[in-house]
Amino acid sequence: MAAKTKVLVVGGTGYIGRRIVKASLELGHPTYVLMRPEVGLDIEKFQTLLSFKKQGARLIEGSFSDMESLVDAVRQVDVVISAMSGVHFRSHNILLQLKLVEAIKKAGNIKRFLPSEFGMDPAQMSNAMEPGRVTFDEKMVVRKAIEEAGIPFTYVSANCFSGYFVGNLCQLETLAPPKHTVRLYGDGNVKAVFLDEDDIGTYTIKAIDDPRTLNKTLYLRPPENILSQREIVEIWEKMKGIELEKISIPAEEFLASMRGMAYASQVGVVHYYHIFYEGCLTNFEIGEGGEEASKLYPEVRYTRVDQYLRQYL
Repeated sequence: MAAKTKVLVVGGTGYIGRRIVKASLELGHPTYVLMRPEVGLDIEKFQTLLSFKKQGARLIEGSFSDMESLVDAVRQVDVVISAMSGVHFRSHNILLQLKLVEAIKKAGNIKRFLPSEFGMDPAQMSNAMEPGRVTFDEKMVVRKAIEEAGIPFTYVSANCFSGYFVGNLCQLETLAPPKHTVRLYGDGNVKAVFLDEDDIGTYTIKAIDDPRTLNKTLYLRPPENILSQREIVEIWEKMKGIELEKISIPAEEFLASMRGMAYASQVGVVHYYHIFYEGCLTNFEIGEGGEEASKLYPEVRYTRVDQYLRQYL
């Protein structure tokens, strides 16, 4: 029996990173997690790292300010997955991803690199508005560096994380379900794609040594989770036995709400606009450069939106 692929997760204590670590361990891969000195006295991150160790993961010390330490870490594995938070795609922090690309290139042994994406496919967002397009432009810079370095890759497009989009019925200002009133983006009928975060981890690990996903984008589009905002609201109303007051927000009014917001909030508003007014997650067909996860891995019993919502009852 062939040895299991060795996986290094960078950003393993993060929101998606810890799900990827969990999935890698559950699927039997020798799992390594980069332990950066920046953890310092962050007790929650440090305890998360210790919990990984108890579950069988190996912690590898490495720093982005010490290239050789990164190269040494990379040389111990077959696959590198970066799950650093999206905050690392702001200003100079894009350098972290580019340094990781440099370390992988120097190591020369990596069979697959999965950079920190996991949201909308930046290759589909060339017409995105400012300031939201910064996320996509910077991810494309990283992609260019990966491909120019000749590093084998898989890009994962996981669309909308359920924790941020489902429980709150896609409301921007809360993570909990609204009790009386729900704001609909336009008519609320534009389709989007919603993923349980644990399923994102599972699909990601399934793809790491699959030849069908080599040098391609893996789109997570489980068919039962391709829903409109209005459909999610209706599922919740039926489950709760209530009817929420619905207020339709025209596109112009929604975009105007950015005025006076902090930069990060403006970026979020633009992303919501492209998702819920333009349908950027579902308005294109997956071409030759992509694969759809639920078709490749039908054995994964993904969490449906209605199942996810039950925890909020």
